[in-house]
Amino acid sequence: MDKVVTCFRRRPEAVARLLCFPWAGGGAAHCARWGLELSSVEVLAVKLPGRESRGKEPFFVNMQQIVDEVVDVLLPVLQEKPFALFGHSFGAFASFAVAVALKTRHNVEPVHVFLSGASAPYSEVRLQAAKRSHLSDDDFLRWLTSMGGTPPELLSQPEVLRLFLPALKADLHLVESYRCERPAGPLLSCPLTCFDGKDDVPHDLQAWKETTSGDFTVTMLDGAHFYLKDPANEQILLDHIRKHLETADMDYL
Repeated sequence: MDKVVTCFRRRPEAVARLLCFPWAGGGAAHCARWGLELSSVEVLAVKLPGRESRGKEPFFVNMQQIVDEVVDVLLPVLQEKPFALFGHSFGAFASFAVAVALKTRHNVEPVHVFLSGASAPYSEVRLQAAKRSHLSDDDFLRWLTSMGGTPPELLSQPEVLRLFLPALKADLHLVESYRCERPAGPLLSCPLTCFDGKDDVPHDLQAWKETTSGDFTVTMLDGAHFYLKDPANEQILLDHIRKHLETADMDYL
């Protein structure tokens, strides 16, 4: 399991687990830190090939590879106690795909799914979005700068930033090729919460409502695509997650 997830603090007494998926090109560290603050929740942050301790492994090329690895390795852990999923941007699609696979393959369902910064995969907004993974490095860096959220010290050192480009482009290519048909009916029954930055490009968040028969809510926070890197926004997000998971434990029992 340690190959696939990072956990900064094991919490055997936790009421629930939170499985987090990174944004495109991202590692596990940002979300793994949440486990130091969420005292009632054990946080497992997914590590993908091609970065961090898995730096020598080839990148995944399709969503099915992510789903198969996470489900095969983590199913026993996720069956032990209530769990939720969180993913931002690229990670939102991975979270959703894993949630659906767990439900359809094993009849195991999260108590809550938290999705951030992404349109539903079958929405027209998402299908018509510009493709970026094929851009030259220079054009790609210009686009990345316009998105915000990249540390200024990296932007001032493009030769260092280019070291991160292969993982980022690989993840974007994967998600750009990810296809999901509009569901004929709800695929999940758990609550689903969408987060987004008010200044990000518009996302079709309402389309996610079709994926579940459970409660559906949208929370908009100040900021652009990487709004969750702002400490105040991060605290709001974590408080929201904590509240729902502590309540979900009672429902689960």
